[in-house]
Amino acid sequence: MVTAKKLLTVVLMIAITTTLFSFDLPTGWLRAGSHPKSYDMGIDKGAGQNGKAAATIKSTAKKINGFGTLMQICLPDNYLGKRVRMSGLLKTQDVTDWAGLWFRVDEKGTNTSSGFDNMKDGKRDRSVKGTTDWMRYEIVLDVPLNTSNLAYGALLSGTGQIWFDDIKFEVVDNTDPTTGKGKEEMMPNKEPVNLDFEK
Repeated sequence: MVTAKKLLTVVLMIAITTTLFSFDLPTGWLRAGSHPKSYDMGIDKGAGQNGKAAATIKSTAKKINGFGTLMQICLPDNYLGKRVRMSGLLKTQDVTDWAGLWFRVDEKGTNTSSGFDNMKDGKRDRSVKGTTDWMRYEIVLDVPLNTSNLAYGALLSGTGQIWFDDIKFEVVDNTDPTTGKGKEEMMPNKEPVNLDFEK
């Protein structure tokens, strides 16, 4: 026979489990990626560097050949014609493939980007693997006058868990080098190149 005390204990355990392992999606943020259903994403209360909330992405499958991202898209009006630094804190646990912040500048009237960096496919690989403590990472991109929107967030490729917090956008001067690829570097070649691999 189930007593009231046992029933209350079961209800409390379910509530605690749901609170600890179910993440609410932060206001203004979207779940995306090649395999978003393979990850829990949302707010992890008390997990931030300062003891407050942080966003998290946690794998739910044993093997994932793809990635999940928690992202935002905003209008570029405050940054048009400027060089912009996006920075944020990132912490990882048992990341099998890689993780990082990412920032993309989309061009008006096209399906192309004029700038992109995800800490792996930028000018150099700065992706994060394994287990790491909180560290601030930066991405610097130019935002041309013909920009339609800015997209950004954090991503986890493969399995593990990441937390990110304290995302900032700052205008910097042109002496601060860009970290990502510009439009020219992302465009396809006009014809085949370096087919003998001598360059």
